[in-house]
Amino acid sequence: MKKNESLLTISNSLSFIRAPLAFLFLLESTPLRLLAILLAMITDSIDGYLARRSRSTSRFGAILDPAMDKFFVYFAMTVFYLEGHMTPWEVSAMLSRDFFLVVYGLLMVARGRWRQIEFRAIRWGKVTTSLQFIVLIGLVFQISIPWPIYGSFLVMGLLAFAELLQIMNPFSANSQKT
Repeated sequence: MKKNESLLTISNSLSFIRAPLAFLFLLESTPLRLLAILLAMITDSIDGYLARRSRSTSRFGAILDPAMDKFFVYFAMTVFYLEGHMTPWEVSAMLSRDFFLVVYGLLMVARGRWRQIEFRAIRWGKVTTSLQFIVLIGLVFQISIPWPIYGSFLVMGLLAFAELLQIMNPFSANSQKT
C-alpha cells in the first residue's frame, strides 16, 4: 500500500458516509432504510476501487472501510433488535465472523505477531458483509429470514478465520517469541 498522508480522500469520504447513513435507521421509514442500505452497499463496493485507482490507498483507509461497514451493520442490527425484528441468536450469528476476527487478533497478540497483521479485505469477509446487507434489506421489508441463513454466518466466520490462518500462520516456526 502506498503511504498517503491525507485522511480526507475521496475513498475515505465514501467510507465515512456509512456512519451518518446508519442513523437513518432511527427513522421508521422503509424507503429511507432501504436507501441507506443501498448507498452503504454502493459506497462499500467503490471506495477501495477508487483508492487503488487514484493511488491513495493507506493503512488508515484499510482499517476505516471495514470499520464503517461494521458500524453500519451493528447500528442497523441494534435498531432491528430493539424493535423486536431480530433475536439475540440472530444478532450473535450475524456477528460471528467478527468474533472469529477477534480470536485471530488475540492469537496474533499471544504469538507476538500482532505488528505483522496486514489489514486488507479477505474473501469470506466480503461475502459475509454482502450477506449482512442482504439480510438487512429483508428485515427492512419485514421478511422472516430462515435460520439456515443465520447459520451460514457461523460457517463464514470459520472460513474467514481459516483464510486468515492461511495468509499468516501464527503457529509457524518463525512466530516464536525471542
